[in-house]
Amino acid sequence: MATKITLKKSKQAVKKDTTPFMSKVSRFLFKILLWFIGLSIFFVVLFKFLPVPFTPLMVIRAIENKAAGKELYFSHDWEPLENISINLQKAVIASEDGTFLKHNGFDFTAMQKAYKSNERGRRIKGGSTISQQTAKNVFLWQGRSYLRKGLEAYFTVLIETIWGKKRIMEVYLNSIEMGDGVYGAEAAAQHWYRKDVSSLTPQQAAGIAAILPNPRKYSATSSSSYINNRKTKIARIMRHVGKLEY
Repeated sequence: MATKITLKKSKQAVKKDTTPFMSKVSRFLFKILLWFIGLSIFFVVLFKFLPVPFTPLMVIRAIENKAAGKELYFSHDWEPLENISINLQKAVIASEDGTFLKHNGFDFTAMQKAYKSNERGRRIKGGSTISQQTAKNVFLWQGRSYLRKGLEAYFTVLIETIWGKKRIMEVYLNSIEMGDGVYGAEAAAQHWYRKDVSSLTPQQAAGIAAILPNPRKYSATSSSSYINNRKTKIARIMRHVGKLEY
């Protein structure tokens, strides 16, 4: 009988010892969550007014090229949206996100179509909106994990709420990869066409938008038949985009 009492007491002791530890872990994780939310909101508010100097992808590409022994090439020039050709703005909407001005960050119809397309074994499509792509490019890393997709959704809601469509388009066009070591619309216009981004023609804008699925593989000039077909399709859709009212 005495033995049973001792065992019962030892179990209670273990439980008492464990409870404070779990409580400390919970408080620690809660503090991390609060810090993450606070910092994420801080940087989203900061980049509502200031240019984004670099993105995680820019750093990753530089490391990749360094590891591969390639010559480091980096071109990134920030331009206000007013200086970026309306043709390029329409081209990326026609190419990447036809409902950009209407949705609240997510195009669930496009996601469903992408899922069905991928299920049939066709070319992998993400169904991501311009807002989602911007959230990923500015704040996150590349990849397809559930954690990254969850964070992408979180930052998408934040930028849609705090930035609005005009700022999202401005950051998107100044931050995305548009060639090997080429980031942003102005750098892309200079790299591919040797001209300012403000003076891009509809066909030239369609050429840049056409390579966005893989800008390090495809070329906006002297393009393959696949890219030329994309250019033609994008240019045709651009004519129906209409006036952009952010």
